[in-house]
Amino acid sequence: MKKIIFLFILYLMLPIVARAEYVLPYPSFMPGNKIYKITRFVDKLKNYWFWGDIAQVKYHLTLSDKYLVEAKVLFEYKQYLLGDDALVRSSNEWIQIQPHLSLAKNHKKDISKLLATYKEAAQAHTDVLGSLIVPELMLWNPEKGTPTNLYLKEDIAKAIDTRKQ
Repeated sequence: MKKIIFLFILYLMLPIVARAEYVLPYPSFMPGNKIYKITRFVDKLKNYWFWGDIAQVKYHLTLSDKYLVEAKVLFEYKQYLLGDDALVRSSNEWIQIQPHLSLAKNHKKDISKLLATYKEAAQAHTDVLGSLIVPELMLWNPEKGTPTNLYLKEDIAKAIDTRKQ
C-alpha cells in the first residue's frame, strides 16, 4: 500500500507536458462588414505595439494566420478577388517572419519553441492551401472597370512555396 501511495504522490509531483496541435484562428470580420476596415487599421497599429524580435514574429504569424483563414473562407464562397487579396496579405506577413527569427537568433535569444511553432504553422498553412479548390484562371469582371485575370492556382502555389522556405 505504501508503494502505491508513494507512486501516486510521485506521479502528482512530476511535471506533465501538455502538447497541442497548431490550430488556425476562427475567421474574424470579413470584407463587407462595417467593422472590417477598423480591424485592418487596428492590425496596422499593432505593428508599433509589438516591438522586439520575438513579439514581431508572433505578430506577423498571427496576421498571416488571420489572413489565410480569411482567404480560405472567401475562396469557399467564390469571392476570388477578395480571397486572392487576403492570400497575398497572408504571404506578405509570412515573409516578414524569417528576418525577425534571424534577428532573435543573432541576439542570442532562445527561439526553440518559436521555431517549433513556426514549423507547425508552416505545415498547417500548407495543408490549408493544398485543400483549396479554385479554378486555374478566373476572369474577374467588375461592373465598372476593366476585367482582371486571376491566376489563383499559381498564387496558391507561390504561397505554398513561401511557406516551405
